[in-house]
Amino acid sequence: DAIQVGYLEEKLSKISKPIQGHLQKCGSTGYRKFGEFRVEDPETYNLGDQITTSAFSVGQKVRVTGTSIGKGFAGNQKRHNFSRGPMTHGSKNHRLPGSIGAGSTPGRVYPGKKMAGHLGNTKTTIKNSEILFVSEKENILILKGSLPGKAKNILRIAAKV
Repeated sequence: DAIQVGYLEEKLSKISKPIQGHLQKCGSTGYRKFGEFRVEDPETYNLGDQITTSAFSVGQKVRVTGTSIGKGFAGNQKRHNFSRGPMTHGSKNHRLPGSIGAGSTPGRVYPGKKMAGHLGNTKTTIKNSEILFVSEKENILILKGSLPGKAKNILRIAAKV
């Protein structure tokens, strides 16, 4: 049992026709993005209802999901917290990955091997974040601790299940 929530209002002319048809069925204005939330009783919600901060209370634990900050291409030390090689005694293995597998058997690198590559810009969930303050008048939530992503990032805040 779930409800679909639309956010980021947009002119209907700037929305694709399939989504326009979806919105016209429910008699809604244009929205750019959609999300689904599990609820115990979806019949308590009506089409076009505004969901505000009144659904949350101070001290409540919530799950916050968002996109983490992208950090571009990163090596093994930064991406996977690998230790570096020796810096002295003629070693030339300072930040290299080391062995990446056996020899001619299997003759390949196993999938999932931790190597250098793109770091960040992934879906991240912070669990058990506590609500410190709720302003229903201004529709503001203040949460304790860090949150994923940069400032002005869109976050999905769901009550702890």
